[in-house]
Amino acid sequence: MVQFRYAGIVLLAGLVVFGSATCGGNGGIDSAKEAELKALNKAYATFEMEVPWQLLDDSEKAALEKLYQAAALMDELFFIQVSPDNIAMKEEFERSGSPEEIRFFRINFGPWNRLEADEPVLCDYEKPPGANFYPPEMTKEEFEAWVESHPGDAEAFESTFTTIRRTDGGGLKAVPYPEEYGERLARAARYLEQAADLTRCESLAKFLRARAASFLSNDYYESDMAWMDVEDNVLDVTIGPYEVYEDNLFGYKAAFEAFICVRDPEESRKLDGLKGYILEMEKNLPIEDKHKNLDRGLDSPISVVDEIFAAGDTKAGPQTLAFNLPNDERVRDAKGSKKVMLRNVCRAKFEKILKPIAGEVLAKDQLPLVTFDAYFNHILLHEFTHGLGPGNIVMPDGRKTTVNKMLQEANSAIEEAKADVGGQYNFYYLIDDGFFPAKLREETAVTYLAGFFRSVRFGVEAPHGRANMIAFNYFKEKGAYKCDPGTNLWSVDLDLIGPAVKDLFHELLMLQATGDYEGAKSFIARYGEMGEDVKASIDKLETIPVDIEPVFALQKEIGGR
Repeated sequence: MVQFRYAGIVLLAGLVVFGSATCGGNGGIDSAKEAELKALNKAYATFEMEVPWQLLDDSEKAALEKLYQAAALMDELFFIQVSPDNIAMKEEFERSGSPEEIRFFRINFGPWNRLEADEPVLCDYEKPPGANFYPPEMTKEEFEAWVESHPGDAEAFESTFTTIRRTDGGGLKAVPYPEEYGERLARAARYLEQAADLTRCESLAKFLRARAASFLSNDYYESDMAWMDVEDNVLDVTIGPYEVYEDNLFGYKAAFEAFICVRDPEESRKLDGLKGYILEMEKNLPIEDKHKNLDRGLDSPISVVDEIFAAGDTKAGPQTLAFNLPNDERVRDAKGSKKVMLRNVCRAKFEKILKPIAGEVLAKDQLPLVTFDAYFNHILLHEFTHGLGPGNIVMPDGRKTTVNKMLQEANSAIEEAKADVGGQYNFYYLIDDGFFPAKLREETAVTYLAGFFRSVRFGVEAPHGRANMIAFNYFKEKGAYKCDPGTNLWSVDLDLIGPAVKDLFHELLMLQATGDYEGAKSFIARYGEMGEDVKASIDKLETIPVDIEPVFALQKEIGGR
């Protein structure tokens, strides 16, 4: 029997049963547990996300209310995707939990600590690696055996937009998202339709209507294509099932999320020149031409925005700095991908977290090289690099497939490492070509090192943390990262880092190009663990927040009505 630590919630065979006692609040949690939760919650520094109402006209303000209502449903959907009991647990904690319990559950979207490899905190059982996308007791072997014996089920089982459930006879079946999440998706679709009717931007309205239709049809291709075509507009909207990080079993299933942002047209135009480099960056990849994606679409819009509301997967634990979407390789082949930079989130993390970290772990003579320009532009090029390199691949037996399907659960860490390291590689290329000033060569090398210590504090079990650990250990092995034994401070060898970046980028790209699942797992095992030297440096950062917890003014102003 699986049982919660608090008397108010008992889990029996996956069913939530509420007793008469409470699970928090007055007398519901002891002082030691409350102190532990308070310490865990201190990892997140609150940051107010204001709404620049002065930039919005009346139609945009009216549309924004409907967009907020649709986005808020992504929170509910993601709570369900994390755990079958999450919604009931959330309601119970909100009803009778202590403030620290409520905050922890809200930040982590469940009872597990996302900064510590999903360690149980408000429950006494492990989080299933497949979250709520699969039956909790289902193994990879059972899934693979089913597909092997039922080849007609393979496409639906491996689909990004299905869950896997038990049949009455104990077998397995694929359930499309509209069937699994029907009522909530239908409501979200209605809100998007209403927002489309209110906005004056025709391309945005087209996307919103297409995405509403996708929620009901489970086909996201046309709405992803429409999202790529949204023209410059004050409101910047991204909503739907996108990333597969929550699926740690296979990396197949997409989680729901939303970003509502206000766009800065002037800053976005400054970066438009990068779009002309997409093909050149692809040609410059350090792999053979046969592995390059030279026919991929070259449309690569860049938006610099301020986030005014986020929901779902992106809000769980560490906050997203930027994103590169869509993930559908068909859309990328046809149009490329869009890069969205969340400027206010980047600035908050740089000032509140990265600079204080650098002051504790970097050699003093390299501290002046930690700059916001280097930090922001590396994030930008990280997102660009997600859109480069192998996507659709052909295996030696002639089978056509994708990198994601071949690398399975190893894909997320390898892809994030590719984007991180490739972002540096492309930064150097653009500096050499004169797009960025030469002074950024040293600044990006040192700022990237400082950023490593920020990222791995999210836990090396998370894809981004694991990716950073891979890069760090590889660069240390090559002599590009060094720790002074006298001061225990880190520095970058500015002569060795460039070649090391190129070599690692090549290795990561080839794992993807060949669909080498076993090689990817072996590479992660070799380079993905945290050493004692890093642990010692991270121990010095205890008083510095790990991340921010956004507090959205929009949620107070619209959600409170």
